[in-house]
Amino acid sequence: MTLERRSGNLYYYRSVRDGGRVRKVYVGSGKIARVFHEGDVLRRTGREARREREKEELGRLEALTGPVLELSEAAKILARAHVIAAGYHRRKGEYRRARDR
Repeated sequence: MTLERRSGNLYYYRSVRDGGRVRKVYVGSGKIARVFHEGDVLRRTGREARREREKEELGRLEALTGPVLELSEAAKILARAHVIAAGYHRRKGEYRRARDR
């Protein structure tokens, strides 16, 4: 977004990605250029504020997942201990009942 002053007049251009290249697209001049520029700036700041809120929310959720993951890991360990105590062993990733000897 560029608000340019050329020979005393204001001109507004937007940068647009066209394939792999960035090019400028003429939007308007004079008062219209200023209005479009201010609108684009407001939209951009709104998007940045939304991204910041989303980052904060993600951080809060990640902080909440820590205890849940610890509890899940503890439950897995307890389940394995219970199965082994019941006489099972692991064979190729699955638990099998131990044979009577």
